[in-house]
Amino acid sequence: MNAPPENASLPSTVPGGPRTKLLLATRNAKKLLELQRIMDKALGPHAIELVGLSDVPDYPEAPETGLTFGENALLKAREGVRYTGLPTVADDSGLAVDALSGMPGVFSARWSGRHGDDKANLDLVLAQIGDVPDDHRGAAFVCAAALVLPGGKEHLVEGRQVGRLLRAPRGEGGFGYDPIFLAEGQTRTNAELSAEEKDAISHRGKAFRALAKVIAKTV
Repeated sequence: MNAPPENASLPSTVPGGPRTKLLLATRNAKKLLELQRIMDKALGPHAIELVGLSDVPDYPEAPETGLTFGENALLKAREGVRYTGLPTVADDSGLAVDALSGMPGVFSARWSGRHGDDKANLDLVLAQIGDVPDDHRGAAFVCAAALVLPGGKEHLVEGRQVGRLLRAPRGEGGFGYDPIFLAEGQTRTNAELSAEEKDAISHRGKAFRALAKVIAKTV
């Protein structure tokens, strides 16, 4: 096991008061901003200093071999603690399409065969359910979020956003499958919502808010 780097001590002190440094095990800048917004709102703007994988020394990232979102989230969070010594949050999330028997699921980010190619993934899902009637295009975004502490304690929560898939993308915001996902009770896709509106109803927003309550008590 690698020793934590010397700069991984916590809490760190920054202008505005002491803040606890927390690693979010991702290189996705949009996801980092999303969690920071949620944490600031839930815990206060000076409670957490959130850093991503680009902000810490590189370490070998284990492949996401879990068969569930929860397994993958815990795997990534454990690796973050192991190599940085920081309390680590990781999530695994994706789209579960009714007509595809819950797929792409844990393969959502690489459904087209190229990891992180949002357009190719979205286009493939649309093609696969092209003949599915509107009233059978149900889907859900699912997010499992894990917190692993240096002492070994682990916490896992899940958030879901239920809705249906449109036949063509709408909106310029968000990422992933947001442009084709219309949440239950909404008239705009996730990609047409403001960041704050999306946070309030999204699967990741629900999971991270639940995790924020845990973080407030444990970190």
